[in-house]
Amino acid sequence: MQDRLNVVLFLMALTIAGGTATAQNNYNTATGQHNNYISTGMPILQIAPDAISGAMGDAGVASVPDVYSSHWNNAKFAFVPNEWSVSTTYTPWLHKLAQDMNFLYVGGYKRINKRSAFGASLTYFSLGSIEHYDDQGHFQGEFVPNEFAFDATYAMRLSENLSLGATARYMRSDLTQGMDVEDQTTKAANGLAADVGLYWEQTVDDNQTAAAGLFISNLGSKLSYSDDDTQREFLPANLRLGGRYTYEIDEYNKVTGLLDLNKLLVPTPPDGEGDSPYANMTEYNNTSAMEGVFRSFFDAPGGIGEELREITLSLGGEYWYANTFAARAGYFYEHSTKGGRQYLTLGVGVRYNVFNIDFSYLVPTSNFSSNPLANTIRISLTMNMAKGKK
Repeated sequence: MQDRLNVVLFLMALTIAGGTATAQNNYNTATGQHNNYISTGMPILQIAPDAISGAMGDAGVASVPDVYSSHWNNAKFAFVPNEWSVSTTYTPWLHKLAQDMNFLYVGGYKRINKRSAFGASLTYFSLGSIEHYDDQGHFQGEFVPNEFAFDATYAMRLSENLSLGATARYMRSDLTQGMDVEDQTTKAANGLAADVGLYWEQTVDDNQTAAAGLFISNLGSKLSYSDDDTQREFLPANLRLGGRYTYEIDEYNKVTGLLDLNKLLVPTPPDGEGDSPYANMTEYNNTSAMEGVFRSFFDAPGGIGEELREITLSLGGEYWYANTFAARAGYFYEHSTKGGRQYLTLGVGVRYNVFNIDFSYLVPTSNFSSNPLANTIRISLTMNMAKGKK
């Protein structure tokens, strides 16, 4: 099926999730190693939903608890400062490829008591309108591929400084809307997943705060896109670990630094060169989701060196003036043999009364001649309500 759908799906996987399993054996002349990307279904579950962390290199597992905690670390909901909050983010996605692809996120939380809170969010991704033609060039119709996920979270404090969070998620991926692809009948994929997180926060003195977080997300069954279940994709199960340091310089000035380490809990495909535990791609695809989680730590054909290359790095910094104006910057790094996403992020935020508005901007630094992630903009709007206010 050689139409815009193939191009969009390939580039979406390459730029968001690190590549596709069918393009993993090409040689990387810059590193002298073979590219070995890890492919997953529903890569939208990995997209930063907010312009705050999106401006800080996609770092957020230990960032200041807020309404976006269900994505970064659900345990942070137990530390949120307001009685309730709602938010929405709109992102024109990969607009260098198409003008009608977009990403929408809506989320909120409600504090139950001083020690616990409930949160929920909806993520929706549209690939825009696509015209489909068969191999003979005959028009087969127009459709709008889309994916969405809905989740609900409960978080509670285990102690004054430590909290635990748990999330249940339902997702649906409808990329072909039932059309026949290469003589195979397809269907929308449905799935369930769970997240679990830990968050620790300690005030060092009156003007310093340290925090750390651990978040395991998207643990669930594989997604099936065919009636006979032969096309099954791993969910982007993920491990995120990181920390934060905040220093209040004086009454008006505050700075924060963030560091996240991130690794997919998805098995590494055989590359035909190294020592892989999978004899071929058929055996790899037949690996169960939970088995793949455990194998993801030691199954890379290149050994421990390749496992380390699968870890991505996010660095972020934030400056607040009078808790009214914020300036943010960050950097995201992924090894070139694992997708090569490398970009600088910038952003600003403004608080006015109960409203926050945040912007982020992405500048690729990798060597792609025409990177579809270039100039990605996010816009987030949040309303926070303190206890006792209407």
